[in-house]
Amino acid sequence: MRYSTEIIINLPRREVIKKLDSAENLKHWQKGLIDYEVLNGIPGKEGSTMKLVYKMGKRDMTLKETVIKNNFPREFHATYETENVYNIQENYFKEVDRMTTKWISKNEFQFSSLGMKLMGWFMPGVFKKQSKKYMTDFKNFAERGISVVKKDNE
Repeated sequence: MRYSTEIIINLPRREVIKKLDSAENLKHWQKGLIDYEVLNGIPGKEGSTMKLVYKMGKRDMTLKETVIKNNFPREFHATYETENVYNIQENYFKEVDRMTTKWISKNEFQFSSLGMKLMGWFMPGVFKKQSKKYMTDFKNFAERGISVVKKDNE
């Protein structure tokens, strides 16, 4: 399954990349992220790997990120692996003008179990919606400082 999503961020590209290229910022725009750990290499550099742990409802999901290409500020490509799912993600960052950046994310999902293949076939919107949600949450964090992290009193 392949699809592309995009979003306009009202910040200069250098500021977008600065906020995006920070593992500490992930928790502010990737809802459910509870932990990350560098497994190999220098974070963000080609060939480096990181373990990402998410709380999805009542279950935990662990992903392994492998950086394939880091050509910031123009592009960043990585793979994400979890049980029965392999995602190849290509991200492109285009300057619309001095103060505006377009983020284009191209995704390819490969499934290794029948259940996931059926989900990808019958419910591709679930994957697209999640990708768009992360991008929108990043935009809100980058532009307005709005974090998806729940406060203790919420």
